[in-house]
Amino acid sequence: MKYAIVTGGSRGIGSAICKKLAQETNYHILINYQSNKEAALATLKEVEEIGGKAEIIQFNVADHKQVNEVLTQWQEKNPTAIVEVIVNNAGITRDGLFMWMPQQDWNDVINTSLNGFYNVTNFFIQKLLRNKYGRIINMVSVSGVKGTPGQTNYSAAKGALVAATKALAQEVAKRNITVNAVAPGFIKTDMTSDLDEKELKKLVPANRFGEAEEVAELVNFLASKKAGYITGEIININGGIYS
Repeated sequence: MKYAIVTGGSRGIGSAICKKLAQETNYHILINYQSNKEAALATLKEVEEIGGKAEIIQFNVADHKQVNEVLTQWQEKNPTAIVEVIVNNAGITRDGLFMWMPQQDWNDVINTSLNGFYNVTNFFIQKLLRNKYGRIINMVSVSGVKGTPGQTNYSAAKGALVAATKALAQEVAKRNITVNAVAPGFIKTDMTSDLDEKELKKLVPANRFGEAEEVAELVNFLASKKAGYITGEIININGGIYS
């Protein structure tokens, strides 16, 4: 049985990715969530309604020990399961000006986005290499490419993930494993619900916020066999805001 794991898969862009992969591929989807079981179950239900196969799996990507324990247990219960696609989507924001930023806000954001990528990808990477096939897709952000004031922590985490994407891509390319990053701009989700969309969309040449489904389409393509010669790339999806 072949699997795709999506971290932070219960809501927003993560949920849209789970549904798109279920719709367009034969992968059994592992929907990771940290605390919102209700949202994870809702995504699971939507995946099953469109004829996909999925299950929910709970762990905090930032907790190395927990990630290892939960994924090891899952692997032991599913000895024939092969994870081919990893979507590192889990991320949090703790916005604020750097001069007033508590260390906790810095650490939490770095631990989730950057160490989360390490914890989950590192668990599977040797298996992907043995299997000689894989797709690793890291969700970054326009903040990680351009830098956004008030998001020094988030920009640092996502910028580091951009560099990690480029480096890892070169290490594993010979084994038919691609590593790419997707950098969304303003996308309509819970994470952007507090933003002033009416004002901010004026900054976007496309004059609107993006939809989570549009990001999911791109991830679905990168996760497919068709994208085999694209690796080490950071693909912006932002309506032209950073072009």
